[in-house]
Amino acid sequence: MKHEVIHTNNAPKAIGPYSQAVKAGNMLFVSGQVPFVPETMEIVEGDVKAQAAQSLTNIKAILTEAGYDFADVVKTTVFIKDMNEFAQINEVYAEFFGESKPARACVEVARLPKDVKVEIEVIAVK
Repeated sequence: MKHEVIHTNNAPKAIGPYSQAVKAGNMLFVSGQVPFVPETMEIVEGDVKAQAAQSLTNIKAILTEAGYDFADVVKTTVFIKDMNEFAQINEVYAEFFGESKPARACVEVARLPKDVKVEIEVIAVK
């Protein structure tokens, strides 16, 4: 199956040998997004809610570039540094997804890139 690399300047550039997203057929695989502000490539200031919002804003930019939106997302994986912050992240997550409720996994991890508090990846289908 042929695939297309998706890139937008409205989301952080990849900090390693990977793409922001790859479209294969009608599926879009968005790489894990950490809370970098695209213009500065610095971590957004604020608490875990601010970090979750920035990660999801970055995802929105990538989805938009590829012609998708949050309603097209069928699976998410949320990596968090502290499971005690799950409820705060969930509040922000619900704001972005609204009535859409994709399948989801949430995993507490020992460490994330640049020591951020949250990283989120998604799979979308048109």
